[in-house]
Amino acid sequence: MAAVRLERIHHVGYVVEDIDAALPVYRERFGMDVQVRETLPEQQVEAVLLGSGPGHVELIRPTAPDGGVARFLERRGPGMHHVAFSVPDLAAALDELAAGGAELIDRVPRRGLGGHLVAFIHPRSSGGVLTELVEAHE
Repeated sequence: MAAVRLERIHHVGYVVEDIDAALPVYRERFGMDVQVRETLPEQQVEAVLLGSGPGHVELIRPTAPDGGVARFLERRGPGMHHVAFSVPDLAAALDELAAGGAELIDRVPRRGLGGHLVAFIHPRSSGGVLTELVEAHE
């Protein structure tokens, strides 16, 4: 089985109850700058991407009580939600993963924060951690 080439960790996603309350920790304590902030209605979240160097932190807040992130927050509370890796060709990576038997949440790329193409791999196929692949051209 051929391995999917991961370029680097793109970001780590954290679920929070209130983005504005969480921002000072990352901006003031860790010196991270807000790079993108937007609401993603199709994912039922508001998200902020913060950066410092090549890596990022994404803060995610549910905007609807019945979405996946809201269910996560209700069951587990605030904290780490996923790890995202950059890939050079997301569609090809998804094809390779599917051919290798990975359980994909997204079989085709979709628009993510900042307009990047993204797709998620189920935790059962990625060591128990929700994994996001990002085709980011930065």
